[in-house]
Amino acid sequence: MKRKHKTYSRPKRPFNKVRIDEEAEIKKEFGLKNKKEIWKAEAKVKSIREKAKKLISASPEEQRALFEKLKKMGLNVNSITDVLSLDKSDYLKRRLQTIVANKKLATTLKSARQLIIHKKVLVDGEIVDSPSYIVSVGLEKKISIKAKKKKEEKVPKGVPSKEGKEPKSEEEDRGKIKNE
Repeated sequence: MKRKHKTYSRPKRPFNKVRIDEEAEIKKEFGLKNKKEIWKAEAKVKSIREKAKKLISASPEEQRALFEKLKKMGLNVNSITDVLSLDKSDYLKRRLQTIVANKKLATTLKSARQLIIHKKVLVDGEIVDSPSYIVSVGLEKKISIKAKKKKEEKVPKGVPSKEGKEPKSEEEDRGKIKNE
């Protein structure tokens, strides 16, 4: 069994006022639940940057492969400098929660998060219940809200239905089954 590792690291200075204010602003802007989501985005961007640093001396084909991967993810990069200048806000803009709110499928970021958690959002026909799901450019147009099903109307026995026919009693139904 694989050991699950942390996908983020906490800040070195937990009570830095400037960082706390900046994180509160980002949390409000993207409708995040807690600051751990910001730290996860920072860690992901940091790993992307590290890959780019390793590819500085690599062949152009390998660099293009990374650029294509990031473009599919929705990050607009054309060179190593673009990759190194990526910010956590660029990554947070690609989250399902943010895209659902931007496409006006939900009125606010909080309501977008709630729709996703309650399994009301479909991505390419599949239910996705993670607000932190990173949406690729190809799937962005395939995001939709699950259609509501109409509940069947239960009609009590002896009451005529909409067609004007009175429902048959259970005994009549049983009699038909036995006769056949």
